Amino acid sequence: MDGMRILQPSDRDLLAEVYRDAVISQAHGLYSSSQLEAWANHGWRSDVIARALHQGFGLASLASTSSPTIEAFAVLEPGDRLALLYCRGRSSRQGRSSALVKALEEHARQTGCPQLRTEASQLSRPLLERLGWQVEAEETVLFAGVLFSRWRMIKPL
Repeated sequence: MDGMRILQPSDRDLLAEVYRDAVISQAHGLYSSSQLEAWANHGWRSDVIARALHQGFGLASLASTSSPTIEAFAVLEPGDRLALLYCRGRSSRQGRSSALVKALEEHARQTGCPQLRTEASQLSRPLLERLGWQVEAEETVLFAGVLFSRWRMIKPL
């Protein structure tokens, strides 16, 4: 796992920073200003990250093997659901998210999981489709007080 490490509950604040940066730096043009505001601050205002870290399994992509700076992260929570996948804007399009998803897919395979599932945003759907995930359905959900469209996706392992 060169340049990656397993996430710990103590990473919560670092991950909330990555979460916010990912939304602010990459989602303009895909979402309204009210959606961006609600989503970008959700990592700080809710327990979504802390809960995932305590109950799930996650990986961080580091700036380099010698730098502890987290540039991207992904979490399975529960073990068959990709619950979080975020990458800083400055580190997007470098293969970090793909590497994280592939590593979590392998982890799930090793634990005997036959299929993964997720609810994908407009940001993550194209990446997941390139990695062989399939859309099951589109849905509209109330998230952080604002309506969002997202896609339920699966990947047989």
